[in-house]
Amino acid sequence: MDPDFDEFLHVPARLSIVALLAPADWVEFGFVRDAVGTSDSALSKQVAALAEAGYVEVRKTRNPTGRHTHLRLTPRGRQALQRHASALERIVAAARHPLQPE
Repeated sequence: MDPDFDEFLHVPARLSIVALLAPADWVEFGFVRDAVGTSDSALSKQVAALAEAGYVEVRKTRNPTGRHTHLRLTPRGRQALQRHASALERIVAAARHPLQPE
């Protein structure tokens, strides 16, 4: 297995979350929930795991319209996503160009 392949990050929900956060700064929780197509509780569980791993930062605020949760990819999360994506690209490239028998 490629040493940059991140089994923790490869979980489809987690990979979807970090890929969605990658091009953005802070993203609203509800936007991520809707874009990933999951429930609040399922997203909360995955975000908690990503935050514990240091991949995602969570910011909770309160204003007159209510409580708001925003997420962003940390530098560590961004690096992990880049390494994992590179590993996936190498795996796919190897499948496209199988080894020739000697």
